[in-house]
Amino acid sequence: MRWQQAAATIPNPTGAQTRDTFVPKRFSQHWRRSLTKRNDLSPKALGASRSVLTVSGLGRFLCQGLFPERGRLHVGYAAVLLRVLVPVSKPFVRPTAAAVAEGATVALTCAVREGTEPRSFSWQHQQPRGGPSVSPERLGGTGAELHLTPANRSHTGWYICTVGNEVNNRTSEPVYLDIVYGPDQPAISVEPFSPEAGSFSAGEREDVVLTCLAPSNPPSRYVWLHNGSQVHTGPTYVLAAIARAQAGTYTCLAENPHLQTRTQATIVLTVYYPPAGSPSCSAVATGDLRDVALQCRWPGGFPPVQLRWVGPQEEEEEEGVMGASFSVTTSIQPGATTRNGSSFSCLASHPALPQGAVCGTTLWVPAGGPSCVAAATKGDEYVMLRCRWAGGTPPVTLRWWDSGGRPLGDPAPFAAILVLSANGTLGGRDFICAANHPLQAAGTECRLRLEVPKLEAERSEVAVLEGGEARLACRRHSHGANLGATVVWYDPEDREVTPGLAKYRLERGEEWVNLSVRDAEWPRDNGIYRCTAANAVGTTSLPVHLRVDRYPAPPNVTISKLRYTRARTEVRLEWRTQGSGNLTGFVVQRRQAKKPSRRVPGPWETAAGDIEPHSRDRRLGGLDPAVIYAFRVLAVNHRTAGHPSEVQTPAEPPFEAYPAVTAAAVVGMLVATAASLLAVHCIARHRDTLPRLHDLLFRMAAPGAQEPIGTPEDAETTGEEGAAPGEAAAPGPAAEPLSAPPDTTEERPVTVTVTTPVTP
Repeated sequence: MRWQQAAATIPNPTGAQTRDTFVPKRFSQHWRRSLTKRNDLSPKALGASRSVLTVSGLGRFLCQGLFPERGRLHVGYAAVLLRVLVPVSKPFVRPTAAAVAEGATVALTCAVREGTEPRSFSWQHQQPRGGPSVSPERLGGTGAELHLTPANRSHTGWYICTVGNEVNNRTSEPVYLDIVYGPDQPAISVEPFSPEAGSFSAGEREDVVLTCLAPSNPPSRYVWLHNGSQVHTGPTYVLAAIARAQAGTYTCLAENPHLQTRTQATIVLTVYYPPAGSPSCSAVATGDLRDVALQCRWPGGFPPVQLRWVGPQEEEEEEGVMGASFSVTTSIQPGATTRNGSSFSCLASHPALPQGAVCGTTLWVPAGGPSCVAAATKGDEYVMLRCRWAGGTPPVTLRWWDSGGRPLGDPAPFAAILVLSANGTLGGRDFICAANHPLQAAGTECRLRLEVPKLEAERSEVAVLEGGEARLACRRHSHGANLGATVVWYDPEDREVTPGLAKYRLERGEEWVNLSVRDAEWPRDNGIYRCTAANAVGTTSLPVHLRVDRYPAPPNVTISKLRYTRARTEVRLEWRTQGSGNLTGFVVQRRQAKKPSRRVPGPWETAAGDIEPHSRDRRLGGLDPAVIYAFRVLAVNHRTAGHPSEVQTPAEPPFEAYPAVTAAAVVGMLVATAASLLAVHCIARHRDTLPRLHDLLFRMAAPGAQEPIGTPEDAETTGEEGAAPGEAAAPGPAAEPLSAPPDTTEERPVTVTVTTPVTP
C-alpha cells in the first residue's frame, strides 16, 4: 500500500472514499518534503522522519491498495483530506491612541499573527487601581475590535484580549488606556464653616482654611485668586489670623495641564469689622426725569451700617428722617417742590462708631445749555453725534431725537453719543439733543444738521501756454456739522493726485486745496480735472477744465549749404529762415539715407538740439564715412516745432590740391633748366677732361661748321685756324631746346592725388 497526494484538480476515482482528517501541526518533516517533491508516499517514507508540520501539508491524499481476488490483482483507493490546524499566536492589543479626551471615540484592536480560523475574541477591562475584571460586552467587545463611543472616565484602565480556536487559547499582555477628562466644577469648603447669605464669614484674627476639589485626569493644578489676583497654588489655602483686608472674593481655578482646560468656583468671604472710610452720597434723576433719588452708601463692616436721610435744617430732629436702611439707603425727592441749591444729609450709625458719620449732597442745575458736535469715525463708515452738558446734581440727562420726534439711543448723563451708519440718506437731516433736569420745568436742546460738503472753484476753466504752470484752486464751504470732509484732486484720466508726484504740487489749507500742474504739455495735460470732497454722508465733485495752448508756429527753414569735410566724418551745415515768427532755437535731425532704394530709411534722430535762435550754421561730427546721411532742420518756438526743411544729403568736398601741384611743377622745370645749362657749360669748358660728352653734344654740327666759342681759348683757337675775326659762330642745327611748350590744341584732364593729413 502506498500514499499519493492528490492534485487539487484531479477528481476522486470511482469507488474511492473521501474523508477529512485533522492532523496536528507536528508531523513528519520528511513526509512534508515528500508531499512537496513527489506524489508517491510509501509507508517507509512517511515514517522516516518526524518534524513540525506546516500549512503547506494541507491537501487531499489517496491511498492505493493491491489485493488478489479470484486469481486476479485488484487495486483499491481511499481519499483522505488533510487539514493542518495552526494554534493561535499570542495576541496583542493595539489602541488608536494611548490617551484620549473624554467624549472622543477610541477603538482597540486585538491583533494575532497566525491561527486557524475560526477564531474567537473576548475582552477584559480592569480598573486602574485594581479590582475585578469586567467583560465589556455592552460596549461591543465581542469581536476583534472594541469600540468605545464615546469614551468616558469609567473606561480608564487595563484592557486584555483573549483569542482562541480549535487548538488553543492565548491571552495578550494588558494595555493601559488613559481617558483624559476634567477638571469638573470645583467645590470649595471653608473651615470654620460659617455661611452667610451667599457668602462665608469669619472673625478678624481667626484662622480660615479654604479647600478646593475638582476631579480631573491628570490631577488638576489649583490656583487661588483673591479679588482677581493670584495668592496661592495648591488645593488648600490657609489664611492665618485673617485681617479685614483679606475679605472679598476667593476664586479657585482648576486646570487640566494635558487638555489645557479650566474651571473655576468663587466664594465671598466676609470678615467682621467696622466699615472703612466714610459714607458716600449721590443723587440721580428718576421717575421719568421728574424726581431725584438720593442715595447713601457705606458698604462693608459687620454688622452693616444703618443709614438715614434728613432734609434741610432737620439734621437734629427725629421727624426729619426720610428713610432708614443698612449699608445703602435711597430717598425720593420730588423735583417740582425742591428748590435749586437745596442740601440733604445722610446720617450713618454703627456699633463700632460711637460718634457716627455723615455725608451730604446739594441739588443744583448747571448754567448754560447742551453743546452738539458730529464727527465721522472708522474711515467714514459711521457718523458719531455727541451731546455734552457737564455739571449739576443730579447730572443733566441727555437724549438724541430725530426731526420727526422719534427717540434715538438711550438717555445718558453728562454726554449722549449716537452712532449712525454712514449713508447718503443722512445728508440734510436734522438731529436734536434734548437735555432735562428734575429741577427744571422745561428742558433745553441743541440741533445738528448733517450736510454733504459744498465746493467752489476760483475758475471753472484755466488756460496756460505749453511748458508753463497752471494753478487750479478749490475751496470747501463750512456749513452744518463738520464731518471732516476730505478734498481730493483727480487728473483727466480719473487718477487721484497724491503728494510727491513730480508733475503736480498740492497746497492744502484748512478749507482749500490748490493743484498746480507743472511744465504743462500739449495735449497730454489737457482735460477735465475734478475736485472731489467726500464725507460720511455724501460726495461732491467739481470739474475744472485745463486748456494747454501751444506757442505760435515758428518760421520755416531752408538749408543753404551742406558739405562734407575732407575726412567725411563731419559736415558743415548752413541754413536760413523764411518768413517771420518767434523762435527759441533750432533742431538738426539726421538719419541714414535710403540706399539701396529698396531699404526703408531709418527714423530721424536729433543730431543737435541746443542751437541758439541767432545761429545759422553748425558743424556736426561723429559721422560714419561709409554711410550716406540725410539732414533736415526745424525751427522751434519753445515746444512748438515748425515745418521741417527739405531733406538733403551732404555734397562732396572741393578739390584743393591743384595750386600746390602747379607750383611744384613750375619749380621743378626751373630747377631742371638751371641744372641743364650748368651741365652744358661745364662740358664745353672741359673738353679735354670730358671728351666723350663734349663730342656727343657738339659733334652733331654740319661739316665745316665752326664750334661755338664758349671760352676765350676757343676763340683764339678758331682764329688761328683761319676764321675771320668778329664772325659769330652759329649753333648747330641739331641742338634741342631744354623744354617743349605745352600742346594747346587739346586740354587733357589731369588727375592729381595728394594725400595730406588733415586735422579736423
